[in-house]
Amino acid sequence: MCLSQTVSFTASAFLVGGGAFAVAKAWQINKRYLPVALMPLFAGLQQFMEGNVWWGVNTGDPGTTLIGALGFIFFTWFMWPFWIPLSSYVLEPSGSRRRPYMLAMTLAGLAFGLALYVPHLTTPEWIEVTVNQDSLAYEGTMLLDYLIPREMTYVIYLFLIIVPPMISTYLHMRWFALTIVTVVVVDILFLRYAYISFFCLLAGLGTLHLIYIIVRNKCARECPSGAITAGPKLMFNGYEIWKSDSQKCATYRCLLYTSPSPRD
Repeated sequence: MCLSQTVSFTASAFLVGGGAFAVAKAWQINKRYLPVALMPLFAGLQQFMEGNVWWGVNTGDPGTTLIGALGFIFFTWFMWPFWIPLSSYVLEPSGSRRRPYMLAMTLAGLAFGLALYVPHLTTPEWIEVTVNQDSLAYEGTMLLDYLIPREMTYVIYLFLIIVPPMISTYLHMRWFALTIVTVVVVDILFLRYAYISFFCLLAGLGTLHLIYIIVRNKCARECPSGAITAGPKLMFNGYEIWKSDSQKCATYRCLLYTSPSPRD
């Protein structure tokens, strides 16, 4: 993270451990949770890369600093604007009217992330890492700087990581979106001197809430049709799972397309 090499590696271990636990639970409970479960793990890997940036800065090794920075901004600029919409899309019920919008934002996030990250692989001098008030600051040039103001790039970025979970059917995904909004406000008001680094740390810690969603099987509790059971698991096709009620799900889909939805 932004404070020191030790803190970065500690946060990394904490998030990777939590993410690995979430992935195991998601595999056991409902594989639709898997993209969401991977987010704390990815956040931990991002913090590990920032630990390597600190290592390079502290030892005066520009090669280690560059590799760590490339790893860090891989998650910042490529993964998050693509993965958060994708996770929201995969989790959303198949009959939801919100899914096409989430898919569109996933594809937009993929293109946007590639445009932000790939040029740094061929033009590493665009990456500038400095220590500002004992924190790492990532500045430099982006390809989109030649097309639109940097502020517009940030607006698009925030739209792609906030709106998909914000429009989710599930309450706790909307709470996750509000967590990101809170992090952005705190970052702008108090941490502008190293805003990218602080944002990624705070948002990364915010993904721990997603572990709670998975462990508590919150989506089953909030399923609008009541089709996902939250009681004991049942054996189905040789697997022990929480079985969905296909009749309830089908009925709800019919209602979605024949009458206005109170959730929309």
